[in-house]
Amino acid sequence: MVTPKYDKGYYPLIKALENFEARVKSEKPENTQSIKIAVERNGGNVYVYSYTGLKDGVDDELNYRIAERMVKTILWVCGGYKIFVLGSKVVYDGLNAAYKQGGARAFDEDFMSTVYEKPFEVIFCTEENFPKEKKSSVKVGGFLKGCRIGFDAGGSDRKVSAVIDGEVVYSEETVWHPKTTSDPEYHYNGIKEAMLTAASKMPRVDSIGVSSAGVYIDNKIMVASLFIKVDKEKHGDYVKNMYINVAKELGVPIQVVNDGDVTALAGAMDMKDNCVLGIAMGTSEAGGYINNEGCINGWLSELAFVPVDYSENAMTDEWSGDKGVGCKYFSQDAVIKLAENGGFKFEDGLTPAEKLKVIQKLAENDDRFALDIFRDIGIYLAYTIPFYARFYEMRHLMLLGRVMSGKGGEKILSTCKEVLLKEYPEFANIDIALPSEYVRRVGQSIAAASLCEDKI
Repeated sequence: MVTPKYDKGYYPLIKALENFEARVKSEKPENTQSIKIAVERNGGNVYVYSYTGLKDGVDDELNYRIAERMVKTILWVCGGYKIFVLGSKVVYDGLNAAYKQGGARAFDEDFMSTVYEKPFEVIFCTEENFPKEKKSSVKVGGFLKGCRIGFDAGGSDRKVSAVIDGEVVYSEETVWHPKTTSDPEYHYNGIKEAMLTAASKMPRVDSIGVSSAGVYIDNKIMVASLFIKVDKEKHGDYVKNMYINVAKELGVPIQVVNDGDVTALAGAMDMKDNCVLGIAMGTSEAGGYINNEGCINGWLSELAFVPVDYSENAMTDEWSGDKGVGCKYFSQDAVIKLAENGGFKFEDGLTPAEKLKVIQKLAENDDRFALDIFRDIGIYLAYTIPFYARFYEMRHLMLLGRVMSGKGGEKILSTCKEVLLKEYPEFANIDIALPSEYVRRVGQSIAAASLCEDKI
């Protein structure tokens, strides 16, 4: 294994899984058992994960921890509010205790029950009542006919484009402050103003496509940081239906999709291929995916909370309270963590974004210490790709975000490819690259505008 220079305790989750699988394989058959986990989300869709684990009583601590990490992954990759367990009472008991108020995974339990508006459950099953897998694949994007509005809701600016038959005829960016504003009318009026401006540049409007950070179900805003200051008790339904209501005022259909999926769609449209996973490394880690059919799976793909480091001493995420999750490995926090591990002292009062710029400036001047930090992130990525590949079929991996800019980003990319070729050559043929100039410039706008199905 290639070890990060400034994170000697790093234990990739993929390695932990491989070691567990080797341990199970070495055991006598009477010491192993079949274990099945199912996670249900909206629409009755079910993701099933089946594997051979240790029999209850053989090594319960290890057996549970592996199961818990995989359940956590499934929840944040696919989403869900109901966990079914077949085969291990130890695994069930542990999960049942963790996923409740006051439990180790109380954050996850609260988040998922909020998103799906259902109480969170953990259920022990027999073979007869274990659910069957049910997949969902929704075609969005790539629809270019007619007069369309593409809207991208960012935390510091909003971008709107008028698109006619796949050509951007008008585009503007407007600074706004949604994350610090408590009045939801501010958000509503800002969104509506952008839509009306784009509409005025075309003879008509056939549809609206929205790219926005957060979790969306049936075009409803379930969880989004843009509205973090808005009182949920007073304005919950108003916020939830905001995009839908703006579209109703304009009298046109709308499709709202997570911005990560829209970015992956933009890449797929540019490359004219599918199986695209996009990872954005910025303030946190974000993800999006276009499957082999050119569709989205209806998954959350909230990779920030997916575990990637199995070490008991891994860095803790302050928000979720969990250790070793992606936001501390593929974001500005990762750069800061590694720099401080290496003994670097930042000036007092710097924001995380300013600290990132300090290290990036050093990297631009070919500072060895700074480049080693980005090399370590490349090592993280190389070991995470085979783990993500257990859930996402990948032909292309598109890397975005401010952490990927400049020489630091180049170092992440080259190190990842180098380590992948050495450690996991079966994944070395994945096309790993930064987005093209087209995707950066207009691809996101066109992809957002193309979300609604052609009705022309």
